[in-house]
Amino acid sequence: MLRHKLLVSAALAAAIFVQAPAFAADDTVVAKVGSLNITQAELDVAVQNLDPQLAQLPEEQKKVAALSGAIDVKLLASGAAAEGLGNTEDYKKRMAYIGDRELHNAYFRKHVVDATTPEEVKARYDKEIASIPKQEEVNAAHILVKTEDEAKAVIADLDKGGDFAAIAKEKSQDSNKDEGGDLGWFAQGRMVPEFEQAAFALEKGAYTKTPVKTQFGFHVIKLLDKREAAPPALDQVEDQVKQLVMRDKYVAIIEKAKADQKIEIMDEGLKKGYEDVSKMQDGAEAPAPAQQ
Repeated sequence: MLRHKLLVSAALAAAIFVQAPAFAADDTVVAKVGSLNITQAELDVAVQNLDPQLAQLPEEQKKVAALSGAIDVKLLASGAAAEGLGNTEDYKKRMAYIGDRELHNAYFRKHVVDATTPEEVKARYDKEIASIPKQEEVNAAHILVKTEDEAKAVIADLDKGGDFAAIAKEKSQDSNKDEGGDLGWFAQGRMVPEFEQAAFALEKGAYTKTPVKTQFGFHVIKLLDKREAAPPALDQVEDQVKQLVMRDKYVAIIEKAKADQKIEIMDEGLKKGYEDVSKMQDGAEAPAPAQQ
């Protein structure tokens, strides 16, 4: 189904979309560390950069954890500044790279995230829907018993005109016996192979004339109905579709940037590795570099 295809595709692209959120410049002071201020904007950034375990906390607890971390950062940053660590070449190189990374993220937000329209998402959804082969799903019921002889006895009762739902309530060992053995609607790939093969081979209203053996026991299966499986609605997969649209935008931007700039890699081993990765990305639509 489309849902499965999109989830698989989105898993490839997911690395692109761990977005560093754009915050409003809220200069409200929420705490002071000596002469240094911690603003609401800084606290918002700290919340977004919490350890994944702390990020699961309730909202107020997250803010407290983030504030605690921000205070620790200010305390040691103040000490580092006093020792002149901000003047070292290592620090300057790291800050230069972080600055480039943040510019990358800002460009990504402007030209990919903010530039992706609902119309583009809808068009991509329609394209994916059109490319998915039609799939059948069935509504089946079953009666599960422990032995083949018990299953044969059930079939004999049905051959005499017995009511399937009533027999299921009386004899089935499955937890859905009170629903007359009704399993609801399912597509291929949801049930064990032996059960699925038998169910999809039936005509509407028919039941299996021989017991169907699986690891759960012996089944007598009745096909209640068949239909063409409906694809998921746009609102159910909109986030995944949007990721696909953004991925394509990002790849196009990167390819144009590569065409406009000469890339030289001096180390032969790194050069070959980079070229190999680039070929894989071109052939498999692999994910672009992650937002940081």
